[in-house]
Parts: sequence; structure tokens; C-alpha cells
Amino acid sequence: MQFKQLGNNALEVPLLCLGSMTWGSSQNTAAEGREQISMALANGLNFIDTAEMYPVNPVAAETSGDSEVVIGGWLKENGQRDKLLIATKIAGPGLEWIRNSSPITPASIDEAIEGSLKRLQTDYVDIYQLHWPNRGSYHFRQNWSYRAPKHSAEMADDHFAAVADHLDKLVQSGKIRHWGLSNESAWGMGKWISHSAGKTKPISIQNEYSPLCRTFDTDLGELCVNEDIGLLSFSPLACGLLTGKYQNGVIPAGSRRSIEASMHGRVNDKVWPAVDAYLALAQAHDLDPAQMSLAWAMQRPFMGSVIFGSTTLEQLEIALGAQDLILSEEVIDAIDEINKAHPMPY
Repeated sequence: MQFKQLGNNALEVPLLCLGSMTWGSSQNTAAEGREQISMALANGLNFIDTAEMYPVNPVAAETSGDSEVVIGGWLKENGQRDKLLIATKIAGPGLEWIRNSSPITPASIDEAIEGSLKRLQTDYVDIYQLHWPNRGSYHFRQNWSYRAPKHSAEMADDHFAAVADHLDKLVQSGKIRHWGLSNESAWGMGKWISHSAGKTKPISIQNEYSPLCRTFDTDLGELCVNEDIGLLSFSPLACGLLTGKYQNGVIPAGSRRSIEASMHGRVNDKVWPAVDAYLALAQAHDLDPAQMSLAWAMQRPFMGSVIFGSTTLEQLEIALGAQDLILSEEVIDAIDEINKAHPMPY
């Protein structure tokens, strides 16, 4: 397994991270989630990402928090807390059943972290992330046009300062080791960095990134490299599109697309030619397409860790096969050329 130092050597993480957002949902039982943790750890992958609102597909009040419960159940059975790195997230406003859709504030952070620690059956988390900003984000197909801010109070300096200060206090207390961002913009990340001066600063940012979604490549990429903040990329396989399993109209039973047909706007007429091109490249170089996409993301200069999800142990085994794969410059250049021919297909 390849490893990366986040936050100026603050934390060493493997370049692959096991996502948990299907555990405890219609896609994965709790037992299956625990099996994935055991298999990942046995193969050198000790980093798990979760959130208080997980599982998804669908997001539902009755299951929110169950992915953390699965991880907590594994820890209760197996111990070994010191061998796992666990990242979780506080939800921003928008979900009525989570703190009545309250925004992220010092008070809501206290309530959220206590809930997560209880479900995880631990007394600390390694990275605590702000799942999305109070002011909203440009992620999940909201990136096509600038929007004038609707909630100026959520952009005021005192909001950033109060939350950054409180997260620093949680680090000092030992409840969290580090903190990070998610679904954030370059401006937002700059504000968090500014207001954490002299205190613990964010060491990671979790945004979508794959050969089909490369909005991170410029401003955010430059900011991460120069500020020692690692990208924890989600949906590196574009929800399975880049594995090829959905080609020719196939929708496997139990897959994400069988539950949500558009996969949150990723499925459209433009995406299929792009996927065809990446699949052809993998075949030409005798590479598994999923492993090619994961390895490519792992080699990006701003990458901290690539978060992938699996619904079967077979899928997990394929992903683990990418952990030591280094792509040739020829393949990397070809991926760039495909991106130029098929930019942002969703």
C-alpha cells in the first residue's frame, strides 16, 4: 500500500480509503460492512470514511447514522482501534431529521460529535469533516454557473472564526485528532485556512474527483499543494460508470443505478462516449478499468487518499488491486487527451 502525509506530516494515510456510505442500507447489510472492514485491514488498508448522515441510496431518516453503527460494531467485536483511521462528518443544513436542519455551529458540532462517537463506540475520530458548507456548495451538478450568495451571514468572518476555534478546542481535548472540509470551494477553503492561523488548520478536503469530474484540477489543486492539504476524493469511479458495468444499457440488480437511475445527474448522453474511451484505453494497456481510474487518482499531486465504495467483496478485491499500481506516463497522457475530447460530461 502507498501512503501519503497529510497536513505537513500531521497524519499518514494510505492512498486508498474505504468508503462506508452503503453499509446499513438496502445495498449492504451490517454484516457485509464488517466483512469489508476486516478484508481491507488484512490487505493494508486501514482508513475508513463515514458520516453521520450515511448510508445513502437512499438518504433516509430511519437509517441515518447506521454506517457509523456498523463501524462501531466492528470495533466492539475486534478492538484494534489504534490500527484504524476513521474519518466522519457533521451534516450541514438541509436534513430536517438531523438537528432540525440546523447549520454548522460550535453548538451543533458538539451535539454531532457526541452522537458520532457513541455510534462509532470510540472516544475520538482521526479526521472530523464539515460535510458541506452552511452557505451551500457547487457540487453534485451545481457547478455550471456562479450563484450570488443568499445567506451573507454564513459567509461572515465570525462564522469561520468561531467554528475554526471550536474545532481547535476539540483537537486539544482529544475528541478529534484533525479536521477537514468537504464539498468546499477554493474561496471557502481559503477562509478556513485564514481563520485557523495560529491554531490547528484543516488537513483535508473531500470533493468529487475522477477522470469524468476534474473541477479540482486547477485552483483547488494549487491551493492544496501549497497549503499541505490533501484531497480525499469521492466517487473516483463515477459511481461505477468507469468500471464498465453499466455499458450497453446494463443495470445490475442492487447497483446504485438500480436505485437512482440518473445517479444524481451523472447519467446522460454525453457520458457514454467518454466512458467508452476510458474503457478502450484500459483494454489497450491490459488494465482493469476500475484499477486504472483509482491508480490515476492516486498519482495526482494534490491527492491525500482516494475514497472508493464496494458493495461486494469481489469489488473490494479489485479495488485493492490498485494499491501498488503505478501508471505509465503514456497512460496518464492518454487520460488527459480523453479529458480534452470529453470534458466534464456531467
